[in-house]
Amino acid sequence: MLRTVFLAFFLIFPGVSVYGEELKVAVAANFKPSLEVLAKAFEIETGHQLLISSASTGVLYNQITHGAPFDIFLSADSLRPKLLEKKGLTLKGSRHPYALGELVLWSPGFSAKEGEAMTLEDLAIYQGRLAIANPATAPYGLAAQQVLEKLGFWSSFRSRLVQGASVQQAWQFVSSGNISAGLVAKAQLVGNDGHIFSIPATLYDPIQQDLVILKRTRQPEAARAFVAFILSPSAQRTIARQGYFPVSTTMADKTTSEN
Repeated sequence: MLRTVFLAFFLIFPGVSVYGEELKVAVAANFKPSLEVLAKAFEIETGHQLLISSASTGVLYNQITHGAPFDIFLSADSLRPKLLEKKGLTLKGSRHPYALGELVLWSPGFSAKEGEAMTLEDLAIYQGRLAIANPATAPYGLAAQQVLEKLGFWSSFRSRLVQGASVQQAWQFVSSGNISAGLVAKAQLVGNDGHIFSIPATLYDPIQQDLVILKRTRQPEAARAFVAFILSPSAQRTIARQGYFPVSTTMADKTTSEN
């Protein structure tokens, strides 16, 4: 009878395995909340579990190059995965873009225009502190620096920048009320409709977020299953709802029409 029950279970749920693997995933801080949502669906679909570690992209990259035992790396840029590829630390052909990030100016503590978001014109005369991620280790921080440089504001803000170790920490500085405004990821503000100004994409390099499977993984098939899952149409729709542009133009158009 028990054997019959197991057989019926696998006929109904063919993708689920009682022998699921545990994958150690290093994920950029900005994408951690989205990955936690996806992880639940991935476990239901495959039986595999994700053990998630989060930090800035630069910090995770350094950990990986020094031997950290991760199976998969979800970066907030495309540079570090390419560097790992060149160092021979990834499985061949495993690098893929999985999301496109967007930078926004968030100003819940700015009151010059009651109820309105700070604009770039307001930023030009703003005398307060500005939160950004560390440009040396966080891609969203580098994008923030590029914006300020192209606008000619970098030198005037240098002494007033409060840099977080990651874009998540930059968000926390503003969320806590300690800093009035910050350049953060749009994905951190899903469900928050106020005080957000979208930065023109022409002011910073595209934030293409790539993933790679690391060569040291002991469960390459489970890792490939995760990559297939995160690039699937259903996962890409979830990623779009989390505040990112999906990596497929077709998917982006479909998501826009559905919303």
